[in-house]
Amino acid sequence: MNSVAGTVGRGGRHAVVVGGSLAGLLAAHVLAAHADRVTVVERDRLPQGTGPRPGVPQGRHPHVLLHGGQSAVESLLPGFLAELRAAGAPRVGMPSDMVLWQNGRWLRRLPATTHIYTGSRAQLEELVRRRVLANPVISVVEGTDAVGLLGDAARVRGVLLRERSAGAGAEPRPLAADLVVDASGSGTKAPQWLAAIDADTPPEETIDTGLAYASRVYRGKAGVLDGETLGYYVYPNPEQVHAGGALPLEDGSHLVIVSGLRGDEPPAGDDEFERYTKRLGHPLLDRWLDDAEPLSPAFGYRRTANVRRRYDLPGRRPAGFLATGDALCTFNPIYGQGMAVAAMSAVALRDALAARRTPTTRRVQQALLAASRQAWDISAGADRKMPGAVGTAVDSGPADRVADWYLGRVTERSPGDPVVGRAFRSVLTLAAPVSALFAPPVMRAVLFSRPGPTPAEPPATPERPGD
Repeated sequence: MNSVAGTVGRGGRHAVVVGGSLAGLLAAHVLAAHADRVTVVERDRLPQGTGPRPGVPQGRHPHVLLHGGQSAVESLLPGFLAELRAAGAPRVGMPSDMVLWQNGRWLRRLPATTHIYTGSRAQLEELVRRRVLANPVISVVEGTDAVGLLGDAARVRGVLLRERSAGAGAEPRPLAADLVVDASGSGTKAPQWLAAIDADTPPEETIDTGLAYASRVYRGKAGVLDGETLGYYVYPNPEQVHAGGALPLEDGSHLVIVSGLRGDEPPAGDDEFERYTKRLGHPLLDRWLDDAEPLSPAFGYRRTANVRRRYDLPGRRPAGFLATGDALCTFNPIYGQGMAVAAMSAVALRDALAARRTPTTRRVQQALLAASRQAWDISAGADRKMPGAVGTAVDSGPADRVADWYLGRVTERSPGDPVVGRAFRSVLTLAAPVSALFAPPVMRAVLFSRPGPTPAEPPATPERPGD
């Protein structure tokens, strides 16, 4: 298979990225170091400022930038985290700044071992867009759909484009390219495009719990929850299928989310939204909403299946075509992994193109999938245990059952054990590999210690050294 580095090497080479969200922007940034021109094709008209886009259907819902994603963005765009903080994005210490409930227990508010950013998706994307599009190598075609591929099963040679204002019956126009990267999101049409040029479509792995969620913006008294608490969150599990919480935004308001499974989805109506918070098993969030001012309608979202498209597997697939971001691997958004994996995938693309070994299309695609593997294992591993889960990847083998037993003990101990909690958070935030859960001090606590004591009621303040 032809070299991807050669495909987009210097000498008039052109790369096209389909999709102008976070994954597409960061992929374009990486490709700009290897191509003379990079064109981002975006179906929306890009907003001026930080408004939500129709092409990001979950854009009005909570987004977090996990530690692994922070490190990845910073390595791609040095100084970005300082820009994010300067723009007011809340930096939330875990677990010290949050009141958290997991598996029927309140977490101790120990000193933070990791931080997440909880500002709006629109704000973060606008800051990335501003940095990336300042590069003169990169241009954007707005208000335009990619509707197909040029080339054949051996090689992709560009894309077919149609302006959205022209209507579905308009003749598409060709845009030649040496490399096409699909970053069009979970609604990708790339499998159909590949079939149309007689290439093999990727096998898909799916796990769908039927989870749905709804979100609404509120402002509390004095703009905060209660003094030293920045947010609340109740995590779901097979025994407690309802989840929800409140996360701070950059303007001092809070984005409140509630979720439930198939057949018990949160309703879209504003009054029903607040009544639904009573299902969380504790009145903490419900009480806060009694005195909070709603600033937006309630918005619902129901497309939450985990879907992994295995472009890395053998098949008759063309050189010069890659998939990244949600077009490659879509996660249940409730776990907050999407933005981090988009950034980590861009780092994987950068490193694969710089590798000594010839970066063929298949090798680069394997690197992109590897960047999403840990997030998939976390999201899919949790969802396959939820009641009513369906899909091609729901069944687990003997090795998975052993791992589930061990991870169950980790989960039981993480709320009250500082050693286990630190390791667990480092893995969940994609800052450390899963092997961190098998370090000797963690294994000793997991295998030979009982779960430590945890607060009987929501802890109002963080623990101080010496408490």
